[in-house]
Amino acid sequence: MIAAFILALAASSISGVVRDSTGGVVSGASVVVRVAPGSEQRVTTGPDGRFTVDASATGPVVIVVRAGGFAEKTERVEDASRPISIELAPAALLEQVTVTASRTEQRLGDIPASVSVLHSEDIRMSPAVVADDVLRQIPSFSLFRRTSSLSSHPTAQGVSLRGIGPSGVSRTLVLVDGTPFNDPFGGWVYWTRVPTESVDRIEVVDGSSSSLYGNYAMGGVINIVSARPERRSFEIKPQYGNHNSPKLDYTASDVWGKLGVTTDGSIFDTDGFPIVVPSEKGIIDINATVKFRNFNGKADYSPSDRVSLFARAGYFSEDRVNGKIGEVNDTQWKSVSGGARVRLPDASDLQASVYSDFENFHSTFLAVTAPSATVAQRSIVRLTVDQHVPTTGVGGLVQWAKALGATNYFSAGTDWRYVDGDSQEASYNAAPGPIVPPTQNAILALQRVSGGTQRSLGAFVQDILTPLPKLSMTLSARVDHWRNYDAHNLETAVIPGTAINNKPSCETSGGTPPACLADRADTVLSPRAAARYQISDKLSVWGDIGSGFRAPTLNELYRQFRVGTVLTLANENLGPERLVGGEAGISVAPTRDVTARVTWFDNHVTNPVSNVTLTAVGANVTQQRQNLGETRIKGVQSDVEYRVGSRLRFSAGYLFNDAKVVDGGAANASLVNKFLPQVPKHRGSVRAAYTNPKYAIVAFSVQFFGRQFDDDQNSRVVPAAALADGGYAASTAPGLPGYSVADLFVSRTINRNLEAFVGLQNLFDQTYFVGTLPTTIGSPRLVNVGVRVRFAGRTNP
Repeated sequence: MIAAFILALAASSISGVVRDSTGGVVSGASVVVRVAPGSEQRVTTGPDGRFTVDASATGPVVIVVRAGGFAEKTERVEDASRPISIELAPAALLEQVTVTASRTEQRLGDIPASVSVLHSEDIRMSPAVVADDVLRQIPSFSLFRRTSSLSSHPTAQGVSLRGIGPSGVSRTLVLVDGTPFNDPFGGWVYWTRVPTESVDRIEVVDGSSSSLYGNYAMGGVINIVSARPERRSFEIKPQYGNHNSPKLDYTASDVWGKLGVTTDGSIFDTDGFPIVVPSEKGIIDINATVKFRNFNGKADYSPSDRVSLFARAGYFSEDRVNGKIGEVNDTQWKSVSGGARVRLPDASDLQASVYSDFENFHSTFLAVTAPSATVAQRSIVRLTVDQHVPTTGVGGLVQWAKALGATNYFSAGTDWRYVDGDSQEASYNAAPGPIVPPTQNAILALQRVSGGTQRSLGAFVQDILTPLPKLSMTLSARVDHWRNYDAHNLETAVIPGTAINNKPSCETSGGTPPACLADRADTVLSPRAAARYQISDKLSVWGDIGSGFRAPTLNELYRQFRVGTVLTLANENLGPERLVGGEAGISVAPTRDVTARVTWFDNHVTNPVSNVTLTAVGANVTQQRQNLGETRIKGVQSDVEYRVGSRLRFSAGYLFNDAKVVDGGAANASLVNKFLPQVPKHRGSVRAAYTNPKYAIVAFSVQFFGRQFDDDQNSRVVPAAALADGGYAASTAPGLPGYSVADLFVSRTINRNLEAFVGLQNLFDQTYFVGTLPTTIGSPRLVNVGVRVRFAGRTNP
C-alpha cells in the first residue's frame, strides 16, 4: 500500500490530509510533529483524513506518520513554505504499526513483546466463515477444544494463547476497537459475533498483559480493529456452502466532512454436520447446527481538530443445536459503547470510553441413558437442566498520555467493570411411566437461582523510554481491586422431599459461612519491565518479565454444566489465579523481504482453576472447578515470512508448548507432572499466497496439531472403533491423536466491482477427534462458493 501525505505548513499551524494510493482518506492515523529538538506534538486524523497541529514552523520540521497497514515514515521537512507530500511504503512484518501491546501506536519492530498481526488481506484470503477459524493460522491461538465455533457450545469457545489455563473461560482479553468483547458472565467469546468483512486487522499479543489491561489479559490480548469509514462505500458478500450453509456479509460506510458512519452485518445458517463418530452414534444424535444474525453500527465525529468522538451499537442473536435431539441453545446480545479522544492544550492526549452489554443466554442439558440389555446405545435422552443466564455488564476507561521530550512517552489510566448475572436453572428428574425412544419424559424437581455481582477497578501507569538510540524500554504497573458480592444459591424443591442446598448471601441474611455465601475481595499488583535492543538494522533482541492475575468469573463460581456424560460443578470458594513469567526473543530481517522471529517463554501460574475429576462411574464423570497449586507453561514460538516480489508470500509458524501441573495442591497430588488438558505439545502452520487480481488470488495453508489430552488425569483413550471410523491405526495411547488439515482459497476479479471466489476448509476431509465420552469429531470438508461486490467512491480533498 502506498499513501500520500499532503501537508500545508502555515506560520502558526501545520495541517494536512492523509490519503492512500487510491485517493481515499486514511482516518485514525497518528501524526507526530517535532518542531524543535525535544519538543513534539501528536494528533490523530479525523474521519476526513485531516489534521491540524498548532505549532510555529520557523525551521526544519520532522514528521512521523503511523497508521495500521502502513510502514512508519519519518521525514525531515526543510521548506515550510509549500505543501509537502510524504509517501508511506508497504509494511514489512516488523514495520507494521500496532496499537494493542502498549495501548498506543507503535512500530512492531520497536515493541518488546511477541505480537502477531492478521490484516484484512489475510482475512479475505481465508476460506473460513468465522473469526476463530481465521485465527488458527497463528499457532499460539486455540479455543478450549479443537473444533470450530460452528459446531461447539458457546461455553467451550474460550480462547487460550500458548496454552495458558485452557478451559471454556478465556485467559485472554478480546477487544473490538479497544472495547472488551468477552462474555461478561463466563469470559468465553462468541466468535460468530465478529463481523470479519469489516475488520481492518487483528492484533494478537501472546504474553501476559495484565500490567495494562488487568483481569482477563493474564494470558494475552486479541484486539480486532475495524476498517476505517470510506466515502460512499458498499460491499456485499453472498456465499453458499455445502451442508446447506448460506451466508451473507455486508458493510457500508460514508464520510461527510468530519463525520464518518459505518454499518455491517452477517447472516448465517446451516444444516450442520454430525459430531459423534459413526460407531457410537445413536438415534438421539443429530447434526450440530447454528444460525446467527449480527448487526453493528458505528459513527466517528471530529467537531474540531482537537476532539474526536465515537459511538457504537450492536445486536446479535444465535440459535444452536449441539448435536442431540431436543436440544436448545440460544443467545441474544445487545451492546452499546461510546467515547472521546481529546488533544489538550499542553499537547497531551486524553481518551475516555464507556460500554454496556445486555445478554441473555439459554441452554438445555440432556442426559443419555446408558446402554443395557434392553436399551440400545445412545437411544434414549431426557432433559436434566433448562438454564437461562441473564447478564448485565457495564464498564469504562480513562487514559491520559503525553510525550515527555523526544525520548519518553508516559501514559496513565483507570478502568472499571461491573457485571451482574444469575444462572436460573430448572432441574428435572426422570418421569415415571413407559419410555418411548428417543426421548424420556422429565418432571420438574428443583428450581435454582445462582449468581452474584462482580465489580473490578484498576489503575495503570506506563513509560516508554528510549535512553539510547538503539535501546527502547517499557515499564508498566497496574493495581486492581475486585469484589464479589450479593452471591447466592437459592434452591426451591418442586417435588416434596427433593434435597436442596440453599445458600443466601451472608450480607443480606446475616448468617455465616458455610451456611451462606460471603463477599469476596482482593487487591493485586501487576508490574512489567521490558526492553528491546537493535543490534543492527537486521537484528534485534528483546525480553520482558512481569506478572498477571485473573479473578474467577461468575460462571465458574456459580454455574454448573454438562458435556456428554461429564458433569462439571461450580465452586463458590474459588480464588484468583496469579501468573509470573517472562519472554526472550530475537528478530532477524536479513533483507526487506525476509523476517524471522523466535521467542522463548516461561510462565508459572499459581492457584490455576482447573476441572478436577471427583468421581468416575463407568462413562459417567463428575468434575468440579478447583484451584490447583501451580502449573508451568514453557516453550518456544517461532515464525518466518518471505515475500517474493509483490505477488508471492510464504509464511510459517511453530509452537512448542510444555504445559504441566507442578503442584496439584493438597487434594490433587496425583495431578503432578500431568499435562494440561487440551494443550498439544506441538502445533504449527505453513501458508503460501499468490496475489495477482488480473489472473487469480490463491492461498493454500496447512495446520498441524500434536496429540493432546481430554481430561485432567491424562487417561481417556479414543476407542478402537472410533479410531477405525476416522481411518487411524489402532492404539491404546491416551489422548486425542494429532492431525493435519489443509485449506484452500481461490478468487478471480471479474471487473473492478466484482470478485468470484471458492473456499475449502479441511480440503482432504480429515477426521480429527475433539472429545471423548462420547467420542466427537470436528468439522468435515466445508466448501463455500460466492462473490464479493464492492462499490466505493472517493473523498474530495
